[in-house]
Amino acid sequence: MPADEQPSSGYLVETAGARLLLDCGPGTAVALSAVAPPTSLDAVVITHFPSDHCYDLLPIGKTLLNGLIEVQGGPPRPGGEFRPVPLYVSSGARELFTTWAALFPVTTLPLLDRAFEVAFDVRECTPGTSFQVGDCTVTLRELRHVLPNCGLRVEAPSGSLAYNGDTGVTPALTELAAGVDVLVAEATLAESDHSDHGHLSGTDAGRTAQAAGVGELVLTHFASGDPEWLAHLAKTAESEFPGPVRQAAPGLRIAVRPAGQPRTRAALSVPPAMLPP
Repeated sequence: MPADEQPSSGYLVETAGARLLLDCGPGTAVALSAVAPPTSLDAVVITHFPSDHCYDLLPIGKTLLNGLIEVQGGPPRPGGEFRPVPLYVSSGARELFTTWAALFPVTTLPLLDRAFEVAFDVRECTPGTSFQVGDCTVTLRELRHVLPNCGLRVEAPSGSLAYNGDTGVTPALTELAAGVDVLVAEATLAESDHSDHGHLSGTDAGRTAQAAGVGELVLTHFASGDPEWLAHLAKTAESEFPGPVRQAAPGLRIAVRPAGQPRTRAALSVPPAMLPP
């Protein structure tokens, strides 16, 4: 849940040829607006559909539509051709979107109720799917969670990263992250989760990073902002993974550096005031 002025999951990935938003939980829309307008996005990719990973799709969609509406006495409309933002989601999401958009009607401006028809170009995907966004290849891999969840692998000429969404310990995550420059892994728990719910501990994230041979590990999706809790997660991850370990924090920006090469233009950015809990 959003806590300590920190929104839920949302990550901005920028390369020389693309700008992607990975997940957008509560608070992401405001945080994103501080660093990039939604119209600049080349794609949004959602790992799965609990609210902490997708809730701000609707306000981002309404923000996109706002540029198409001219209200007497309102601000001027931005110029240029309107371009719907590709939205990659799991199969079956269209029905959810229809129900969701109907919950908050704007009767005097009905266009604002069509976020998932006009603002976004909804593209349903299945696990194992790969698609191209600018200079990025994005690959989806089903992982272990109580709700259907696809981890993401993003590869560009300037670097690569993997992001797991939510998952329990599974060989599929190691395979998804094999050899990437940066692994963004949730570290929600102090101890390993052996239930069917599906979350990682700091130890689990570190072991996965080591097994996958990644260049750097970024811990995220924290259950608490307590300093001692966070220090424990970092310490346990570092005990399993000898490479660099960071913790996501508001405003953190990471330059992705392919192994043995200087830093490049690719970057993973967590917008200001944004720490996925």
